[in-house]
Amino acid sequence: MRVLLISTYELGHQPFGIASPAAWLRNAGADVTTTDVALEPLDEPAVSTADLICLYVPMHTASRIATSLMPLLRAMNPHAHMCFYGLYAPVNEAFFRRLGADTILGGEFEEGLVSVYRQLEAGERQDGPQPEPVVSLAKQPFVVPDRSGLPELAKYAHLVVDGGQRVVGYTEATRGCKHLCRHCPIVPVYGGRFRAVPADVVLQDIRQQVAAGAQHITFGDPDFFNGPGHALPLVRALHDEYPELTYDVTIKIEHLSKHVGHLATLRATGCLFVTSAVEAVDDHILERFDKRHTRQQFVEVVAAFREHGMILAPTFVAFTPWTTARGYMDLLETILELDLVENVAPIQYAIRLLIPAGSRLLELSEVRDLVGPFDDAALLYRWEHHDATVDALHDDIVALVERADADEPRAVTFARVWDLARDACGIGDGALDLPAQSVAGAQPTLPHLSEPWYCCAEPTEQQVCIERFLQTEVAP
Repeated sequence: MRVLLISTYELGHQPFGIASPAAWLRNAGADVTTTDVALEPLDEPAVSTADLICLYVPMHTASRIATSLMPLLRAMNPHAHMCFYGLYAPVNEAFFRRLGADTILGGEFEEGLVSVYRQLEAGERQDGPQPEPVVSLAKQPFVVPDRSGLPELAKYAHLVVDGGQRVVGYTEATRGCKHLCRHCPIVPVYGGRFRAVPADVVLQDIRQQVAAGAQHITFGDPDFFNGPGHALPLVRALHDEYPELTYDVTIKIEHLSKHVGHLATLRATGCLFVTSAVEAVDDHILERFDKRHTRQQFVEVVAAFREHGMILAPTFVAFTPWTTARGYMDLLETILELDLVENVAPIQYAIRLLIPAGSRLLELSEVRDLVGPFDDAALLYRWEHHDATVDALHDDIVALVERADADEPRAVTFARVWDLARDACGIGDGALDLPAQSVAGAQPTLPHLSEPWYCCAEPTEQQVCIERFLQTEVAP
């Protein structure tokens, strides 16, 4: 029986969420074809001959693109069993089923996909409620992902470092997260739980990517320090085997503050930078997000990174219902004071809070009173700021970031953002002028991925990305 696994977008990475189930399904006997339409056109024969078509929806942008593909897929193959799987599948179950999805799988989805395949293969799949749980958090064995058939690593996002580029691989050492941040899309599915992938499976996955040309590895764990006792031996073993291989991870400010002593291990084992979802420097906003860190802890973590000679790459949800024009200015001032201008990707200045289905933000009465009805097509609850000045500032920042040249120094973009924010605050010329040295662009470019990282937000590129896929080419 033929199975087609489709990835639409995964932040410029070779999709782990396709490679992992491909291994499971092939081990079960399925004839599996994988397609990453972020880089390659749909293959018409692969679509039209598939018995089971599975769309991977790990994030908001991927979900919107997947929904736009559904009419095309159905036109090419009206009889295939359609499955949506991944983080955004369970919370959007009703809408995906209206689009024609037969099966919805979230959480630990590999065993569920194999179950669907086996029932279809045996002719036992019946109409009615699916027998597999929509969300499975059952402990399952892990197998090494099968990346055969996917575009080569060199075609994906690369690492920019030392004036050159390095090929980047991607893997996951854990899934889920032990925390319950209100704005995070992981929480409605995992509910504060996480699963560790055995170190030998992770290392084997990295080995095959190094053999395919990877010079740097991104660990895609929502938080690499959910289990330090798992993570630290893993990177030590990785460094022992590949001393020249570098990597990056994502870790909460809360964990960086608690485990500051582990920064030395990260640096010694080849960690080039740590991404951290700081989100805000306003303690009231951080409380609403239930981030479990404070502005002061962020400041202290920045100092600890400087002390250890490490790079922190903070990300922000710059525009929220509680952001004021002056508060946005305070964010910029803090970034400047902490000497983080070169550490922050310009898109971070334009990120606006996204409230998806199932968001814990809806626990707050002030949020329930703010949002309109759920927008199925956009897969979110729309909201407007009570101060039109803030929404106008957001629009201006979005336009500025979209116009910025990819090679423009970050300091130059920051200066332009600064001027827009100062104008929005009604501050005249001469007040809050940006120090000349802050826009000199003299600092070297810090290591970073060519595809900016973001989460829990409406990215400025999203609509462009979706419009591109509305015109998806089909390979004959």
